[in-house]
Amino acid sequence: PAQVTLDDLIARLHGEGRLRVWSLAVTVFGDAVAPRGGTIAMSDLSAVLERLGAEPGAVRTAMSRLARDGYVEREREGRRSFYRLSPRAAAEFERAGARIYAAEPPEWDGTWTIAIAPEGAGEAPGFTRIAPGAWIAPGAADAPDGFFAISGGRGDAPEWAREILSPPELTRRYAEIAECWERFDTAAVGGLNAAAARVLLIHDWRRVLLRDAPLPRALRPAGWAGAEARTAVAAAYRALAPAAERWLDECAAPGERRLPPANAAFAARFRA
Repeated sequence: PAQVTLDDLIARLHGEGRLRVWSLAVTVFGDAVAPRGGTIAMSDLSAVLERLGAEPGAVRTAMSRLARDGYVEREREGRRSFYRLSPRAAAEFERAGARIYAAEPPEWDGTWTIAIAPEGAGEAPGFTRIAPGAWIAPGAADAPDGFFAISGGRGDAPEWAREILSPPELTRRYAEIAECWERFDTAAVGGLNAAAARVLLIHDWRRVLLRDAPLPRALRPAGWAGAEARTAVAAAYRALAPAAERWLDECAAPGERRLPPANAAFAARFRA
């Protein structure tokens, strides 16, 4: 099959509608900046986002929004601007990363938690909606405050229940991710292109994964596309990481320094 290029993937991203630059910036911080101390120069951040097709003005607007919302804090050093993660954002990225970079969800112990929502309640993170006001999760899960939760019971899920737990729209998105990234020519990119490709890979992956419930394989329908997508994403990530990290090695940090090396958790991504 024909190889997919970075420009193909960028065009696909822009074809989804108006580019949400702030969301791309969140991916840059969570994937590339958090493991390296949490601070990045505006010039380096802009280089990645502009390679992905963001306009300079849109990048500045996105960073102002993230600062206003308490995700990043700005500091100046001479003519240079730096953005660092707020403690709240760093904690959120760490929680999300535990799912994004995991090899597989844990095995199922055969039990369930059913959460009944009060009137007017929103979503229940980690749960799947099975009926109006009713949510379910495998194992002993923590329901949101105000929900009525029942845990326990044992039993296999029939195929129709597995289909409900893995909605067709998410399954379709997983299949698209697998197809695109299996055909992406990781060997053809380096430097800034490798860093941009890795950001786009995780941006693709997290937008689907974090909308899905963290279900074990035993509760997925036969031929579930999410397993293939996870394999494709992990392979592409490992292939892109060395060149992307070399580019990050040259990025600026405050005090006329370079970014520190990635922390120990980075090496475990998609491997544990």
